[in-house]
Amino acid sequence: MAKKSIAFKIRRQDSASSSPYWQQFEIPYQRGHNVVSALMAIRENPVTAGGERVDPVLWECNCMEEVCGACTMVIGGVPRQACAALVDQLAQPIVLRPLSKFPVVRDLMVDRQRMFDSLRHVRAWIDIDGSYDVHERAPRISPQEWEVNYAFSRCMTCGCCAEACPQYGPGYDFVGPSVLGQVRLMNAHPTGRYYRAERLHEVMGPGGLSDCGNAQNCAAVCPKKIPLTTAIGELGRQTTIQALKDLLG
Repeated sequence: MAKKSIAFKIRRQDSASSSPYWQQFEIPYQRGHNVVSALMAIRENPVTAGGERVDPVLWECNCMEEVCGACTMVIGGVPRQACAALVDQLAQPIVLRPLSKFPVVRDLMVDRQRMFDSLRHVRAWIDIDGSYDVHERAPRISPQEWEVNYAFSRCMTCGCCAEACPQYGPGYDFVGPSVLGQVRLMNAHPTGRYYRAERLHEVMGPGGLSDCGNAQNCAAVCPKKIPLTTAIGELGRQTTIQALKDLLG
């Protein structure tokens, strides 16, 4: 029997300070819908399943290619990108709610600024400005090293790992799995490794590596299959060596 409609149950919140509530919607079935295109259809005619006209649902999206991470939300209890969540593969009603580890701006839109602040805290970038010789050949890196580093470079700071991590969120100082993955990436870069000790000292402090409870939920939900637990293990060895260097002067 052909499907006639697509049912949604969406957790909504009118502002950062207001209380959340649930609303249900139905749209005509159309093959090939993903969650973002379905939300667009709801936006065109924001009427609940009970016939009440309401304000359109607010969410974020950008690339529509599972690259930017903007459309991350909890879909059917799993944190993932709405652009990659195909309606035909989801149980109905499709339950949507915002990420719970970040402040809600409105409806399904959250403020992930904490993640970006943490990246700055651990110096998760490679310096190119300054009095550097940029005319010479770029530092060499082996194909094997490049392949491993590429896996970590795919992180889009989407927040899936943070949502799944029991040690991350309000009341916790932990910087989160994705940030530790970027520390591992930058420390392995031919020029980024010059700030290796500085990064390691940051993750050796409060909210750093020792706050990880090794639940391994992060690797299970990462949409890019980034080996985050591998990064955490490698950083454990690096920080141990750094602590010995500090001790011995």
